Amino acid sequence: MKNLFKSTVVAIAFIFSASIQAQDKSPKLENSLLWEVSGNGLSKPSYLYGTIHMICAADYFLSEKTKKAFDASEKLVIEINFNDPKELADAQEFMIGKEPLSKKLKPEELSKLDAILRKSAGMTVKQVDAFSLMSVMSIISMKTFGCTDVKFYENEFMDRAKKRNLKIDGLETVKSQFESFANAYSDAEMIAMLEDSDAEQKTQLGIDYKTENLEDLYTNSTSEDLMNAKAKKYMLEERNQNWVKVLPEMMKKESLFVAVGAAHLAHEEGVINLLRKAGYQVKPVMN
Repeated sequence: MKNLFKSTVVAIAFIFSASIQAQDKSPKLENSLLWEVSGNGLSKPSYLYGTIHMICAADYFLSEKTKKAFDASEKLVIEINFNDPKELADAQEFMIGKEPLSKKLKPEELSKLDAILRKSAGMTVKQVDAFSLMSVMSIISMKTFGCTDVKFYENEFMDRAKKRNLKIDGLETVKSQFESFANAYSDAEMIAMLEDSDAEQKTQLGIDYKTENLEDLYTNSTSEDLMNAKAKKYMLEERNQNWVKVLPEMMKKESLFVAVGAAHLAHEEGVINLLRKAGYQVKPVMN
């Protein structure tokens, strides 16, 4: 059951990280998922790693450079610390809606969602009536992912951290992440995202990930008609800014391995550029 809760939240993160787009005015980034952060008073470097969150097991990989950086780090930092029992309990709570979908959604929205569920998951809206809309989105995403054997990068990193007795920390909470999603998209917009879901887009996302092309990964995993200024503010800008506020103090204490969705790294308001603006040297690890 715990794995279900973690999978649901990670799948939701995947959905929204694959629907973020903004104009990138920062210099073009090199092809690397792994970046070293140094300077600005740090005694030891820390590392940023852009994840795809979930991937078919047959496509899963972890490069030697990433393993080396992980082994050199003293703490794992991910978006949400699923090793914390409180976060797991909150994930369980947020899976259930505050009110049934049959009461929350307008009749036309309920009808659209039912059609999507029948087509993509072989389910009806009655079967998920008690769940939150974001939980339903995660179920649909996993059902239509293209494979049944899915690996979650965050879970893999946590397993590695536990084997090394590394501390695990989170940049935000389940509650704050769900609030960001809720602020970013209305019910109608979330249903529209499901209607516009593109299997080819997910395939291209995997291709870009395996070539470590952050720029194409960012561009090709997004769709302009799914993005608006409100979503950009809550899903991208505010979260990145919040993370960059807490990372400096954490990096001063110990060497971190920070794994977040790759969409958060490569753009003008991305974590890489924000850390550079804060005075850090952030360079790609090529081998």
